[in-house]
Amino acid sequence: MPSLTTHTQTSHRHKVALITGGARGIGFGIATALLAESYQVIVTGLSTDEVAAVPQRDGLLAYQLDVTDDASVQTILQQCDRLDVLVNCAGMIMRGGAEYDLKVFKKIIDVNLTGTMRMCLAARPKLAASEHGVIINTASMLSTFGGPLTPAYSASKGGVVQLTKSLAIAWAGDGIRVNAIAPGWIETDLTKGAREDPVRAKAIIDRTPMKRWGLPDDIGGVVAHLCSDAAGFITGAIVPIDGGYSAM
Repeated sequence: MPSLTTHTQTSHRHKVALITGGARGIGFGIATALLAESYQVIVTGLSTDEVAAVPQRDGLLAYQLDVTDDASVQTILQQCDRLDVLVNCAGMIMRGGAEYDLKVFKKIIDVNLTGTMRMCLAARPKLAASEHGVIINTASMLSTFGGPLTPAYSASKGGVVQLTKSLAIAWAGDGIRVNAIAPGWIETDLTKGAREDPVRAKAIIDRTPMKRWGLPDDIGGVVAHLCSDAAGFITGAIVPIDGGYSAM
């Protein structure tokens, strides 16, 4: 598991954050925000191409990771001498009704829900050792709404909400806070098709009170706050970051 960058750890980077799926999109927006807060940040991508495309920045490391593979998960945790924050951002969705194929359904559940649990379990000892460990899971608007063409994605993200609440209760005694973000329509590769469809894009913007697409940076700022001491009494919360879309 070669790293993309080399980094000599300096005293001001005193906390370590691991972001699965952090090589691009929302995950990289979160990485950028935590780097600005002086975290040592480890991001992961599923493919070597994703890892190779991560920009080189001070304090940033990139590794390949498959959250459905126990050995891969254990290997990435071994890269961390310590761990203060785990952000579970790795995920997948299949559009056009493909999720009604049972093999596809199982795969998406394994990545989005079981993969999240797999990472949480593997990271728990190091997060507990940090005394102020934080887990941020990634839910969705579809944790609340039904998705007629994406039943696996919707089911997995609904499960992430209940998993987040359950772990928040179970691990509070370890000093680990567990919360989730529920992003709305964010400018990423996953929403490119909707953004380039004039009819679909208009329907989304018309329903969004803030009348714009979200940006990965919009997500990063919220996560940075949830990881900070200022959010020290917040656990088991699901925070929508959707410009008001889910309020309509």
